[in-house]
Amino acid sequence: MATFEIKMPKLGESITEGTIMTWSVKVGDVINEDDILFEVSTAKVSAEIPSPVAGKILQILFNEGDTVAVGTVVAIVQLEGDSEEEKAKVAESTTSEEEAPAQSAAPVKNVKSEEARWYSPIVLQIAQEAQLSKEELDSIPGTGYEGRLSKKDIKTYVEHKKKGTQPVATATVAPQKAVSAEPAPVSQSKPATVSQPVAAASKPAPAAPVIPVSDGDEVVEMDFVRRIIADHMVLSKQVSPHVTTVVEVDVTKLVRWREHNKESFQRREGISLTYMPAIVEAVTKSLAEYPYVNASVDGYRMILKKSINIGVAVSLNDGNLIVPVIHNADKLSLSGLAGSIDTLAAKARANKLSPDDIQGGTFTITNFGTFKNIIGTPIINQPQVAILGVGYIEKKPAVVETPEGDTIAIRHKMYLSLSYDHRIVNGAMGGAFLRRIADYLENWNG
Repeated sequence: MATFEIKMPKLGESITEGTIMTWSVKVGDVINEDDILFEVSTAKVSAEIPSPVAGKILQILFNEGDTVAVGTVVAIVQLEGDSEEEKAKVAESTTSEEEAPAQSAAPVKNVKSEEARWYSPIVLQIAQEAQLSKEELDSIPGTGYEGRLSKKDIKTYVEHKKKGTQPVATATVAPQKAVSAEPAPVSQSKPATVSQPVAAASKPAPAAPVIPVSDGDEVVEMDFVRRIIADHMVLSKQVSPHVTTVVEVDVTKLVRWREHNKESFQRREGISLTYMPAIVEAVTKSLAEYPYVNASVDGYRMILKKSINIGVAVSLNDGNLIVPVIHNADKLSLSGLAGSIDTLAAKARANKLSPDDIQGGTFTITNFGTFKNIIGTPIINQPQVAILGVGYIEKKPAVVETPEGDTIAIRHKMYLSLSYDHRIVNGAMGGAFLRRIADYLENWNG
């Protein structure tokens, strides 16, 4: 019998696992190609995973709530046209294979010393319910990918702790070194500067304050996506020393250009002409001139990205945010950018983004102006090194130089704010890059 393995997809750079939130199918269901199989959430995105083949669901290997490493088989599909007799044979064989790994634990691997240990929201929830300290959580050996702490690992640990016994894993495996005060060993072939400074890894995490809850207060649990966003934002602040620079931009020419072209653009392209395509184009041109802003930092290495992939933050109906990515944005025309932005925003709000739609971003833009906010200080979307905040466009009186002398005129102005990682982008570069974006917009001619 021919079968097809459904594997946990990779939903973003540096993502090594995903949590299965819901299954849309059950064993025995007949599915078509592109039917939704399950919803998965990671540290960056929540997405529905479609089936690449048609057939019948033969096995579902993980339950809702399980956190699974990227590339792991999560379900098996019997392809169309297979007999019931063959199905029984494969099912029996697969069951035997599934039972075998349960007899021996997966080997424990050390967490990479270059980065802090990451925990899935489910692991953090169990740790919080068990009142485990950060230091105690960090000391628990993990059997997941790259030594990650799995749901099974922490549940086993908590059960043994309640019984007053020592878990087998902690008796046989050395503690993880990602949180050790000792420096990780460095290969002779690489300079020691490739690793993160030891001080950053050994510094204890500050204790969270105890929040009193008074009568009448409403306690609302964060949903899964909001928890992931919260963890990602805290991580970004811990990793990158943030600096924010602001510039005021006279976009009168851009406003007039849009007013003159929006109706013909609507007729020709079938979508509304917003300011975002022009802003994205200005950003891509500026990134080409300032490659250190289109980069990532790995320890003491600076990785300058070849592609310019622009993420544009989209506000969802449930109040959460997601950042779909325009790949190779510097190679698209203004119409191409407008079409990509419109398509990705629609897919995001309909929860139809594919894994490719949300990975590979090298720079992010977030639009505060949508909510008539004029200035913001956005948090960098890791592992990028900068993010642009776009403010609301408003009319202002301004001094304008003319051949006859200075005069007061009404101009369309907005603020742009750039938050950047001071490890790689200094104030001079950040200011010059932001000013270059402003120059493109102030001299806009379409």
